[in-house]
Amino acid sequence: MTAPLVAVLDYGIGNLRSAQKALEHCGADARLTADPAVVADAAGVVLPGVGAFGACMRALRDAGLERVCHDAVASGRPFMGICVGMQMLFSHSDETPDATGLGIIPGAIRWITEELPRPQMQWNQLQVVRADPMLDGLGPAPWVYFVHSLHGVPDDPATVVATTDYGGTVNAVFRSSNVFATQFHPEKSGPSGLALLRNFVASLEDPS
Repeated sequence: MTAPLVAVLDYGIGNLRSAQKALEHCGADARLTADPAVVADAAGVVLPGVGAFGACMRALRDAGLERVCHDAVASGRPFMGICVGMQMLFSHSDETPDATGLGIIPGAIRWITEELPRPQMQWNQLQVVRADPMLDGLGPAPWVYFVHSLHGVPDDPATVVATTDYGGTVNAVFRSSNVFATQFHPEKSGPSGLALLRNFVASLEDPS
């Protein structure tokens, strides 16, 4: 079986290659790219990200990838956002109030509690609140790895698939139609993260 093509959007910020390598390990033909033609040909699209919301949005736009993201989502193909890539799917962020996000998931990125160290930089357990194919086989409380100071607060609470506890409830996984997004880093989350990425790749091989 031919490995499905996954476009990992390359806008020059962060360790994008780690996500690419993890997807390759899970059976995808994963390519770092800013070429709209490659993205259009891909079976699935991944938007990773680390750093500051505003800087990442500026770099994404400078790379000409804002419309590419919207077109990929509108096509109905599986689309995954990771960490700040997840945050960029939202409308705006408290981190950079004057920057606008992609608005694919209506809502805001809010600071997590100041009562514990920020960023949360640790392994933590997910609490799955809504079944999702991407989490199949991970169990009800898998351990995953977080590095973040903010989290997504969607306008529609039903968009939240899983949370974690860090001085209160932190939204950690989201689903909106063909868009799936995680605040944690699957590529750094050991067996649970690789299982999630395998589920993503499997969804490309069998769209049904």
